[in-house]
Amino acid sequence: QVQLVESGGGLVQPGGSLRLSCAASGSIISIGAMNWFRQAPGKQRELVATITSGGSTNYADSVKGRFTISRDNDKNTVYLQMNNLKPEDTAVYYCNAGILTIGKLRFTDYWGQGTQVTVSS
Repeated sequence: QVQLVESGGGLVQPGGSLRLSCAASGSIISIGAMNWFRQAPGKQRELVATITSGGSTNYADSVKGRFTISRDNDKNTVYLQMNNLKPEDTAVYYCNAGILTIGKLRFTDYWGQGTQVTVSS
Protein backbone atom coordinates (compact mmCIF):
# COMPACT_ATOMS: atom_id res chain seq x y z
CA GLN A 1 0.00 0.00 0.00
CA VAL A 2 1.87 3.01 1.38
CA GLN A 3 5.39 3.17 2.75
CA LEU A 4 7.15 5.99 4.56
CA VAL A 5 10.91 5.58 4.43
CA GLU A 6 13.14 7.80 6.56
CA SER A 7 16.81 8.51 6.07
CA GLY A 8 19.49 10.88 7.30
CA GLY A 9 19.93 9.92 10.92
CA GLY A 10 23.29 9.32 12.53
CA LEU A 11 25.82 10.41 15.12
CA VAL A 12 26.67 14.09 15.37
CA GLN A 13 28.53 16.25 17.85
CA PRO A 14 26.72 18.91 19.88
CA GLY A 15 26.24 22.02 17.77
CA GLY A 16 26.21 20.01 14.59
CA SER A 17 23.50 19.56 11.96
CA LEU A 18 21.57 16.73 10.34
CA ARG A 19 18.88 16.62 7.68
CA LEU A 20 16.23 13.92 7.88
CA SER A 21 14.15 12.89 4.89
CA CYS A 22 10.96 10.86 4.68
CA ALA A 23 9.61 9.72 1.33
CA ALA A 24 6.11 8.36 0.88
CA SER A 25 5.38 5.86 -1.87
CA GLY A 26 2.47 3.71 -2.97
CA SER A 27 -1.04 4.25 -4.23
CA ILE A 28 -1.21 7.85 -3.06
CA ILE A 29 -3.91 10.28 -4.11
CA SER A 30 -3.18 13.06 -1.63
CA ILE A 31 -1.08 13.76 1.45
CA GLY A 32 -2.35 15.98 4.23
CA ALA A 33 -0.28 17.14 7.17
CA MET A 34 3.18 15.63 7.54
CA ASN A 35 4.82 15.41 10.94
CA TRP A 36 8.04 14.49 12.67
CA PHE A 37 7.88 12.82 16.07
CA ARG A 38 10.70 11.62 18.29
CA GLN A 39 11.04 9.17 21.14
CA ALA A 40 13.94 9.11 23.55
CA PRO A 41 14.67 6.05 25.72
CA GLY A 42 12.24 5.85 28.61
CA LYS A 43 10.17 8.76 27.34
CA GLN A 44 6.90 9.15 25.50
CA ARG A 45 6.83 9.89 21.80
CA GLU A 46 6.56 13.64 21.25
CA LEU A 47 5.57 15.79 18.30
CA VAL A 48 8.53 17.80 17.03
CA ALA A 49 7.23 19.59 13.94
CA THR A 50 4.23 19.72 11.63
CA ILE A 51 3.71 21.01 8.10
CA THR A 52 0.28 21.20 6.49
CA SER A 53 -0.46 20.52 2.84
CA GLY A 54 -0.50 24.29 2.37
CA GLY A 55 2.91 24.75 3.93
CA SER A 56 2.00 26.09 7.37
CA THR A 57 4.39 24.92 10.05
CA ASN A 58 4.42 24.44 13.80
CA TYR A 59 7.18 23.39 16.17
CA ALA A 60 7.68 22.11 19.68
CA ASP A 61 9.09 24.84 21.92
CA SER A 62 12.22 22.78 22.49
CA VAL A 63 13.23 22.93 18.82
CA LYS A 64 11.97 26.36 17.72
CA GLY A 65 14.69 28.35 16.03
CA ARG A 66 16.86 25.25 15.50
CA PHE A 67 14.76 22.85 13.41
CA THR A 68 13.01 23.54 10.10
CA ILE A 69 10.39 21.31 8.53
CA SER A 70 9.71 21.47 4.80
CA ARG A 71 8.08 19.33 2.13
CA ASP A 72 8.31 18.65 -1.57
CA ASN A 73 4.83 17.72 -2.74
CA ASP A 74 6.07 16.58 -6.16
CA LYS A 75 8.30 14.02 -4.44
CA ASN A 76 5.89 13.18 -1.59
CA THR A 77 8.76 13.91 0.76
CA VAL A 78 9.09 15.75 4.06
CA TYR A 79 12.37 17.01 5.48
CA LEU A 80 13.60 18.04 8.90
CA GLN A 81 16.67 20.26 8.97
CA MET A 82 18.15 20.11 12.46
CA ASN A 83 20.78 22.70 13.43
CA ASN A 84 22.60 23.40 16.66
CA LEU A 85 21.83 19.91 17.88
CA LYS A 86 21.95 19.20 21.60
CA PRO A 87 22.41 15.92 23.51
CA GLU A 88 18.75 16.12 24.56
CA ASP A 89 17.77 15.84 20.88
CA THR A 90 18.99 12.24 20.94
CA ALA A 91 16.05 10.02 20.01
CA VAL A 92 14.52 7.85 17.34
CA TYR A 93 12.81 10.19 14.88
CA TYR A 94 9.65 9.06 13.12
CA CYS A 95 7.76 10.64 10.25
CA ASN A 96 4.00 10.48 10.13
CA ALA A 97 1.48 11.57 7.53
CA GLY A 98 -2.20 11.49 6.78
CA ILE A 99 -2.56 9.96 3.33
CA LEU A 100 -5.49 9.33 1.03
CA THR A 101 -4.95 6.25 -1.07
CA ILE A 102 -6.69 4.72 -4.05
CA GLY A 103 -9.82 2.86 -2.97
CA LYS A 104 -10.20 4.69 0.34
CA LEU A 105 -12.63 7.44 1.26
CA ARG A 106 -10.67 8.89 4.20
CA PHE A 107 -7.14 9.90 5.02
CA THR A 108 -5.25 7.26 7.01
CA ASP A 109 -2.32 7.76 9.36
CA TYR A 110 0.95 6.16 8.27
CA TRP A 111 4.27 5.92 10.11
CA GLY A 112 7.85 5.44 9.06
CA GLN A 113 10.14 2.89 10.68
CA GLY A 114 12.21 5.49 12.53
CA THR A 115 15.77 6.73 12.23
CA GLN A 116 18.20 7.11 15.12
CA VAL A 117 19.71 10.50 15.88
CA THR A 118 22.47 10.56 18.47
CA VAL A 119 24.05 13.81 19.63
CA SER A 120 27.22 13.16 21.58
CA SER A 121 30.81 14.27 21.82
